[in-house]
Amino acid sequence: MSKHNIKPSWASVDPSALGETTSLHHVPNLVNGKWTDASEKMTIPNPLRKSGPPIYTLANTKSEELKPFIESLNRVSKSGVHNPLKNVSRYLDYGEISRKAGNELMQPDVAEFFTQCIMKCVPKGHDQAMGEVKVTAAFLNNFGGDNVRFLARDFGVPGNHDGQKSVGYRWPYGPVAIIAPFNFPLEIPALQLMGALFMGNKPVLKPTEKCTIVMEQFIRLLHHCGMPMDDCDFLNCEGPVAGELLSRAPVRMTQFTGSTRVAELLSTQTRGKVKIEDAGFDWKILGPDVSDVDYVAWQCDQDAYATSGQKCSAQSILFLHENWAKVGILDKIKVLASRRKLDDLSVGPVLTVTTEQILGHVKKLLRIPGAQLLFGGKELENHDIPKEYGAVEPTAVFVPLEQMLKEEHFSACTTELFAPFQVVTKYTDLSIDGVLEACERISHHLTAAVVSNDVKFQNKILANTVNGTTYVGMRARTTGAPQNHWFGPCGDPRGCGIGTKEAIQMVWSGHREIINDEIVPENW
Repeated sequence: MSKHNIKPSWASVDPSALGETTSLHHVPNLVNGKWTDASEKMTIPNPLRKSGPPIYTLANTKSEELKPFIESLNRVSKSGVHNPLKNVSRYLDYGEISRKAGNELMQPDVAEFFTQCIMKCVPKGHDQAMGEVKVTAAFLNNFGGDNVRFLARDFGVPGNHDGQKSVGYRWPYGPVAIIAPFNFPLEIPALQLMGALFMGNKPVLKPTEKCTIVMEQFIRLLHHCGMPMDDCDFLNCEGPVAGELLSRAPVRMTQFTGSTRVAELLSTQTRGKVKIEDAGFDWKILGPDVSDVDYVAWQCDQDAYATSGQKCSAQSILFLHENWAKVGILDKIKVLASRRKLDDLSVGPVLTVTTEQILGHVKKLLRIPGAQLLFGGKELENHDIPKEYGAVEPTAVFVPLEQMLKEEHFSACTTELFAPFQVVTKYTDLSIDGVLEACERISHHLTAAVVSNDVKFQNKILANTVNGTTYVGMRARTTGAPQNHWFGPCGDPRGCGIGTKEAIQMVWSGHREIINDEIVPENW
């Protein structure tokens, strides 16, 4: 099937029409098993062509329209829709739903359908968008068959006397909420949604308005694969309205992926009943041993600038040992970055920061003594990107390590832009402790990379840092959130993971202990 004519039987939109016609697709809500609308609509502009038609509209739910969502969540008990002692057949049902959905996503036409939907909302290269689909398909396949019920495996411990035994269970929360980001409009919300459903919860999903159409289509796919219509709700609204729902409905746990500002607001609003994966100012350290220079340069370019830097795992700061500077790695990264073009979306719109804000931050850093612009620092040429978005060339600013560590500069040097931008600094064997000081002072600890095969150097860095997903070795990267390993922050008790059995169990269930004590001795 051609990518210009892709619409599976269960889908409600042809992605090739998005942003190309004035007859706009409308994304509704889903509540109580029915697709419904709101009194107002929100229009999403074309992120690549401000002069072109918008890409779609969506229900702009208002506070007074939340009652059906509150009622839906109120109907779910604290013990969940299923648990290890109730409705256990649903574990098998979701194993089959997951198997069918994974198989569907592996079909070339369906994979291309979702790839095109993603690219219309979050303009990124075809390989980056298709990567989301492949990871989601692999995740679904991983949990086909019996693996959903294996998530709820219990364990027992013998008691103090005959007839006594304690059993530990994984227990759902019941009504839960998922607030999803824009940058991975399929992978992140799909994996968290399925984890919530696997463990027996009833989730309400609130995606980012800019890309909600992707999860609308994924939910329609799940219905096609056998998911009951009322197993999850789907809410389109602005942030404050979602916050009101969390206050008025009996939401027992909220999973949030997004900005630190919103994460802190939710932590307060939910009184700590939240699991978060927020900002990631992610570091990469190039160790003293130099090899495979071309490969390492390529990986640095990918980590910093793929998807226009709009990954929570993007390389935000590069600490390079002087040995790497001597072999010209920065020149190689500059050449690779210069090849990125809007035409193939290897660089594209920045959806949360404007051009003015990005270039203003660059100017601020360049006022630091010794700082210099390595490359970039300019607006993209000949673009039609809306002014509310950013449009800048891949950019790198060098800041001397000793200046960066100064109190008056450190905050600016470690501010995450979520754009094609990175800070670069250099160190020597004598200043490695300054690098570790910087890693300690950075406030968020999501991903990191230690590019070195020197075991002593690896151990020094790993032993003194905390990032939750850390890659080590000459192929180390900061980006990469596949389904085969834990992805999430460390160092914060609210931190959540994604993708693995352990992540699902930790985020979407709690521990419940039941002690059986059944035999009363004759001579008690």
